Amino acid sequence: MSRRRLLPGLLAVALLVGCGVPVDDEPRLVQTPPGAFPTPAVSSTVDGDGRVDEPFCFVRDDGLVVVNRRVDGLPGVDTHLQHLLAGPGPGERRQGLATALPGTVAVAGATLAGTVATVDVRQAGEETGRNDEVLAFGQIVCSLTQRPDVYSVAFRRGGQPLEVPRADGSLSVLPLTAADYRPLMPR
Repeated sequence: MSRRRLLPGLLAVALLVGCGVPVDDEPRLVQTPPGAFPTPAVSSTVDGDGRVDEPFCFVRDDGLVVVNRRVDGLPGVDTHLQHLLAGPGPGERRQGLATALPGTVAVAGATLAGTVATVDVRQAGEETGRNDEVLAFGQIVCSLTQRPDVYSVAFRRGGQPLEVPRADGSLSVLPLTAADYRPLMPR
């Protein structure tokens, strides 16, 4: 074989070998790309007269149940959270729905930046006697991520990220989604 034919072939092989993806020495954290991702939980049903669903996750037995209330317009995340903290209405209570929030998670407020809702939490009193934090945090995450403008929920206390229990019992300081509490939701 002539050198003229061999040289372009070797050059092509050298270029292909050099075009690989570099390998890191250690694993690295991959950041979630910005923007909302469609999930089965997201709902923004609007009827003919402009009313929309305001979604809530309440507790039944040891699980979370999604309930939608028809409202004239979806409120901001802080107002939505205040509605959740008020608990189920009389009709919802007759259906066996309850809340794990009072006495478990002391919420100071919520803000929305992009598609991440951040909930500020105060220290709950020691006298509450409640131990269902997973359901309480699940109610907040599940309710807010049902909104079309919220993909995940982060928690902080005193301006610092707060470790929050997920349904599997693990703790996370990263923003959470409804998928983190899916085991608590009936199919």
